[in-house]
Amino acid sequence: MLTQLSIRNFAIVERLDLDLNTGMTVISGETGAGKSIMLDALGLTLGDRADSDTVRVGAERAEIAASYDITQIPEALNWLKEHDLEQDSECLVRRIITNEGRSRSYINGQPTPLAMLKELGQLLVDIHGQHEHQRLLKKDHHRVLLDAYANHTPLAEDVKRHFLRWHHLQNELKVATEQSSEKNARIQLLSYQLEELEQLSLTEAELSDLEEEQQRLENAGDILRSGHQLLALTSDSEDENAIAILNHCLQLLDNMQSQSPRLLQANELLNSALIQIDEAGHEIRHYVDSVEINPERLQEVTERLTSIYDVARKHRVLPEQLPALHRQLQDEMSNISRSDEAIAELKAEVDLALAAYLKQAENLSKKRQQFAEKLSKAVDSQLHTLGMLAAHFSVQLTPLAQNTYSAAGLEEVEFLISTNKGQKAKPLAKVASGGELSRISLAIQVVTAETSNTPTLVFDEVDVGIGGAIAEVVGRMLRKLGERTQVLCVTHQPQVASQGHQHLFVSKTSQKNQTQTRIDVLSDDRRVHEVARMLGGIELTDTSFEHAREMLRVH
Repeated sequence: MLTQLSIRNFAIVERLDLDLNTGMTVISGETGAGKSIMLDALGLTLGDRADSDTVRVGAERAEIAASYDITQIPEALNWLKEHDLEQDSECLVRRIITNEGRSRSYINGQPTPLAMLKELGQLLVDIHGQHEHQRLLKKDHHRVLLDAYANHTPLAEDVKRHFLRWHHLQNELKVATEQSSEKNARIQLLSYQLEELEQLSLTEAELSDLEEEQQRLENAGDILRSGHQLLALTSDSEDENAIAILNHCLQLLDNMQSQSPRLLQANELLNSALIQIDEAGHEIRHYVDSVEINPERLQEVTERLTSIYDVARKHRVLPEQLPALHRQLQDEMSNISRSDEAIAELKAEVDLALAAYLKQAENLSKKRQQFAEKLSKAVDSQLHTLGMLAAHFSVQLTPLAQNTYSAAGLEEVEFLISTNKGQKAKPLAKVASGGELSRISLAIQVVTAETSNTPTLVFDEVDVGIGGAIAEVVGRMLRKLGERTQVLCVTHQPQVASQGHQHLFVSKTSQKNQTQTRIDVLSDDRRVHEVARMLGGIELTDTSFEHAREMLRVH
């Protein structure tokens, strides 16, 4: 469960620290006070996207931290262990957003990607938004709700995985079959191209070696002249050369007969230079000995380079890319020359993958059928409790056309409703009014929440569009949920607020051209005052206060 929420410089909140309890916690306040800010901040710790606009004006960054007690959440404990993030029985999630729009997230002090934060968040909190009823108009969301109610989500993911594997293999088989029927013409072209490249037989280093040799042969005369001059200057065969000069310097130093550290250092440097010049002379001699004026070899090298350049132009690649092109064409030849036996093996893989998909998808279909009836009855019961006595809710499963498969399974899921006796059930969008849709949405959310394994359920103004006795029923529903799991509920309804085990009050103040939001845990007296305010009226009267006390005494 969520035990603590800390917010710094987020939206119009400068500093907020909340300790949260088990049971049902209601959150109320004047319109525009910022009741949803706490939930928006919580959403960021669950992996929601953020931007720089969320940072409080004048602050460099916003920071939100949420602490959870995960003692009774084995899925979260195992997830943290798998990712080497476990830390006893607590989990601290932190999110930082800078005013430049950058975001960082942490789990138990370790930097983590946003995707991991979102993955963990799904195990900790389930948020039911105030616009949830709008999502009910989309059939894809109906399937998600049914699978969540039946705890089929892992099986649905498995079906999707099998479908994607089958689909991938099916595409491979299609490509292989098309290539098989068209391969002859391509093979002829590839055979010609490969024969040309194999005759050329260009190795990786040959091109650079040939270009270097060509340059050396073309400049052989100049190279030899310069080389011999260098040899004369670096050998001891002449009187005026570098070695003779260095030896003369060493002799002069010796004649000075001084033990000065500077002269001793100079002696070492001159001896080192003498050795290096001698070695340089040997290297130059080896190089000069390898250089020859050879017009025949120059012609051979030039012709070889011309052949390489011609083939490269023909294939529209750089000369140095020819070896890579050769390998690429060899690979393509290998692929399109796949034998009929190999294609048969691939077809067998496709059949096995389809069989595995159908097995799991049919299993999912059976479970969906079973729980569709349960969900229909459960939502019907809640709708009657919510005052829609004539309503009849049903979950319709429509099989896909024969030999038609989907990553979502073998059927479409759609919610139908009949709001009057004798009326044929129709899709929600065609029957339900705005107020009815709100009640239907609330009934579905309460029913699915009852089977949820998520330890913290958040309801953000899900009671919009209802009031009076029905609002009281909603409050009782949420309180009942709060007896088995932690419930946070933002509400405008006094009948709902009076049902909470804990009451948070959101207020807004303005100081020095800045607006701030604060949240207080209400004492019993202040709670009476807030419920009286929510009951309405320009002035709070003794009657209002007595009515509020009566509503709170019920619990």
